[in-house]
Amino acid sequence: MKKFILKILLKFYLIGKNQAKIAKYLKYRKNFDIDDSFSFNGDDIIFYGTGNIKCGQNSYIGNYSTILADEGVSVQIGDYCRISHNVRIYSSSAIADQNFENYSNLKKYTGDVKIGKAVWIGANVFINPGITIGNNAVIGANSVVTKDIPDNAVFGGVPAKLIRYKKYNA
Repeated sequence: MKKFILKILLKFYLIGKNQAKIAKYLKYRKNFDIDDSFSFNGDDIIFYGTGNIKCGQNSYIGNYSTILADEGVSVQIGDYCRISHNVRIYSSSAIADQNFENYSNLKKYTGDVKIGKAVWIGANVFINPGITIGNNAVIGANSVVTKDIPDNAVFGGVPAKLIRYKKYNA
């Protein structure tokens, strides 16, 4: 009997958790420009900031990923993009060369982040403010993107560097 009650409680917990996730993602769709076919693939995905976030058709983002669009800047994700789990995309960051004890007046730099069409971003990638990723590019897992990525390029590492250009027949 005890196992049965625990199963029922677990079922209600999971239903409630799923409803909260759905409500959160509906709020993102209301606050930002997100195509109806864009998919939130997992838990604890965070979109925030007073800037604009635009997500294209048939793209998705995975578990535990975060996008920040700071005031006056935007993050744009093209159509057919695959963004894996635990990816961080930020449109602003603190400038390192300053006194962090003066927390209320920290200086930051900002910049639009533009992700082209059909881009594949691996797990645990960090994308800095002001970055443009070209169409059909690949960013390998565990990379830190500190400079623009051209079309059809495969980049990886810390900082991300060119590995090669794609060789395929379109």
